[in-house]
Order: sequence, then C-alpha cells, then structure tokens
Amino acid sequence: PGMGAEALLHAAVINNARWCDAVCRSHGYPGEFTGWRWSSLGHALPFYPNAITLSPDVPAAEATVGQDPSRPFAIKDSFARLDLAPERLTPLFSAEWIALLPAPDEPSAGDDLSWETVTDPGELARWEAAWSGDGDVTGLFRPALLADPHCAVLACRRDGTLAGGATTYTTGGVAGISNVFTSGMTDGPLWADVVRAVAKLRPGLPIVGYERGEDLAAARQVGFRVLGPLRVWASGSAVT
Repeated sequence: PGMGAEALLHAAVINNARWCDAVCRSHGYPGEFTGWRWSSLGHALPFYPNAITLSPDVPAAEATVGQDPSRPFAIKDSFARLDLAPERLTPLFSAEWIALLPAPDEPSAGDDLSWETVTDPGELARWEAAWSGDGDVTGLFRPALLADPHCAVLACRRDGTLAGGATTYTTGGVAGISNVFTSGMTDGPLWADVVRAVAKLRPGLPIVGYERGEDLAAARQVGFRVLGPLRVWASGSAVT
C-alpha cells in the first residue's frame, strides 16, 4: 500500500519546493509555481535556491529562464538531468532523494532525549545558533515559519539543553525533513530519533528529504531508501 517509488520521488520534490517557498516567503520573496518549475528569483538567501525543477523533462533554457547574470543564482535540478554549463552555471553538489515509511508506534531508544516543537522566536533563534554551529548564519529561519501549519521546527533536548534538531514540512501526503543536526552533545547522528519524532508528529506519513555524504549513510542505516539523484547548480557568485 501507499505510494510507489516514482510517486514518492515527485512528492518529495514538490514538498521540498513548498518548504523552500515557505522560507523565501517568510523573507518577503514568495515564489512562483508552474507545472515545471518553482522560482523565487529575487532573493539571495544562503542554502536556498532561486529555482527548483518539478519535472524531469524541463529543458535547460526553461529551467533557468529569468536568471539575471549580474546576480547570484542557484537552481536545484531535481532529477539530475540537466547540463547547465552552457547557462554559465557550475555544479555545486549532488545528493539523493530519500524516503522512509516509519513503523507505527516504534519504541524510543530509551535514552534521555526529549523532542518538542519550537514555538517562540527566542527559542527559534537559539535553535538556529545551534544548527549553524554558532556560525555566521542568523535570521535565516524567521518567526513566520512558526505560524505555518505545515511547518514544525523540532528541538531535541538532553537534560534541558539543546542537543540537536530538524525541520519538517508536511504537504502532499508526505512529511519532508531537512536541517537535521546534532550539537555535539550526542554520540552519533540523531536520525533514528528524528524519524520517531516526525512519525509521532505526523503519524502514518512517508518521511522524505534529500541527503549526501555521511548524512545519507546515516539515513540509509535507519531504513531510508534512495529514490533518485538531484544536482544543485550555481553561478560563480551564488552563496549556497
């Protein structure tokens, strides 16, 4: 029962575009959806593209339409099908879409981690500081996201101290997860705990997202399967 791999892949792509749109909208840059692309061309937010392909059949010229050569531009080729070098873009990284149908009522690992949804701006700012490793990213996650019923920012605590977290965005019958992080207080990645937290929050829904490298390996270890590749391209000046 449930979605097949192709339907899951498309649901993951659309879900990710809706999440990117929510983040961009919270900064005053709402995106535009067509049948083949999501785009928000005016923003220069770190980690968020200006366009995302929604169909594997989009021609390169249409995927990048509206790109201003004088501004940073990044695009997520959701199906890793495009050669965007002729459009003066460079591959930034490749990753894999992933999906998992969590087991119902999966028991917790029995450790001392507790999960809760972030509800106020001060808590969100502390969550963001931990997520960025106290780096130079501040104000990326806006309080407007806390009012979005599709979105939940999850904080994992150990003895009251922030130990990690994730974001989840629910649309189209799937719960998308991203920004999974640990603040170094926990041994190993939090993937099994994240899955339990999201499954409790959004019971019965497939969990989707994309990862690469160690995070992809950790996600596969807890049962995520790979749906297909994606590639992010950027102009030389794009900071993503």
